[in-house]
Amino acid sequence: MEIERKYIPKTLPENLAQYKHHKIEQAYLNTAPVVRIRKQDNEYFLTYKGGGMMAREEYNLPLNEKSYNHLLTKADGNIITKTRYYIPIHNGLTAELDIFEGKFTNMTLVEVEFSSIDEANSFNPPEWFGKDVTHDGRFHNSYLSQIDCCLGK
Repeated sequence: MEIERKYIPKTLPENLAQYKHHKIEQAYLNTAPVVRIRKQDNEYFLTYKGGGMMAREEYNLPLNEKSYNHLLTKADGNIITKTRYYIPIHNGLTAELDIFEGKFTNMTLVEVEFSSIDEANSFNPPEWFGKDVTHDGRFHNSYLSQIDCCLGK
C-alpha cells in the first residue's frame, strides 16, 4: 500500500546537490489501472498502482535493461523525466522533491510517504511545501503522461 501526500512547492531548499537524488525516466503502458515502467539511474522496474488518491495499492517488480527498453517502445503518451531529491524533514519523514525535465520543465512536486492514513492525515507540512494537491488527479504522473501541455504554463 502506498500512502502519500503531494504538494506544489512554494520555494525549493537551497543546495539541492547535497541531498541524495536519482535521475528517473518513466513511461506508462496503461493508466487505468496504472502500469508503469521506470528507469531509476541504472535500475529498472515495472509498477502496478491501483485506484485512489492518497492511498492505493502499489506493486514493484524488477526489470532488466533489455526488458525496459522493449516495453518503452510499447508505452503510450509522454515519457516523464525528472530528478528526485530525498530531503529529510521532521519526525523522520523524507520529502521526495521531483524537478521535471523535458516537456514538463519548470514543474516541481514534492511528496511524502506515510506508514498509515492517520499519519498522513495528521501531517503538518513544512512552509516551503505550498499547495496540497494530494486529491487532484492532474498531478499524478500517469495523468501527465497523457496531456499535451504541462500544468501551470
